Amino acid sequence: MKKEFAVPPVVFPSGGNPGAGAGVQQRRVPTAPFQPQRPSASSIPFMSFDIGSATASTSSASIYGGPIVGGVGGAPGGASFEDEDPLLDELGIHPDQIWRKTKSILNPLRVNPTIHKDSSDLSGPILLYMSLCLFQLLAGKIQFGVILGWIVVSSIFLYIVYNMLAGRNGNLDLHTCTSVVGYCMLPVVILSAVSLFLPQGGPVRFAIAAVFVVWATRACTGLMVVLADGGDEHRGLIAYACFLIYTLFSLLVIF
Repeated sequence: MKKEFAVPPVVFPSGGNPGAGAGVQQRRVPTAPFQPQRPSASSIPFMSFDIGSATASTSSASIYGGPIVGGVGGAPGGASFEDEDPLLDELGIHPDQIWRKTKSILNPLRVNPTIHKDSSDLSGPILLYMSLCLFQLLAGKIQFGVILGWIVVSSIFLYIVYNMLAGRNGNLDLHTCTSVVGYCMLPVVILSAVSLFLPQGGPVRFAIAAVFVVWATRACTGLMVVLADGGDEHRGLIAYACFLIYTLFSLLVIF
């Protein structure tokens, strides 16, 4: 005996799936709230990467005054390493000029003041100062700060002495004075190198030091007289100041 159950009828709203029948409704996939719609393939714009058009736009931007960053296809905005100056020239270091000035000091009887008069630099004197400090270090003397301090004081001392002698007619600047004192330090540097092979103390060491001091004094006095106007009138006093400076450094080397 079958038992029948009363089932209420199911009523579907209109707009169902017509392919599945009139009484079946299409199920929609739920989406997350606030989810942006994905653009379709047809809505993506096409971007062309044409090199010719990029070069044309760069040249047109340069004509109308637009900014150019970098160079595209040999554009004028690109930098070339061949057109740049050497690194030593940008730093103000000229090895050929340093060598000519140093070589002019080697002959104290014929010092060429024209080379020093054209331009004065400090790269050569710094090189000689470092050489002097190196030879002193090889002798067991750490005197980097002492030598640097004495050089500054000596340059200022000679600068003040000359300008006091010349008065209002003095045209010697501190930069030129420091350059001359530094280049004329070459005999003292040679003395510090020779003293490494000489015995400590004795008259021989003092006699050799006196020769190098006279050499440096004569070279510095000759350059100062030529480079500064009116220095010939006070040659003796300038020579005395230079003699004190290089005697001080020679005593530093000897002792």
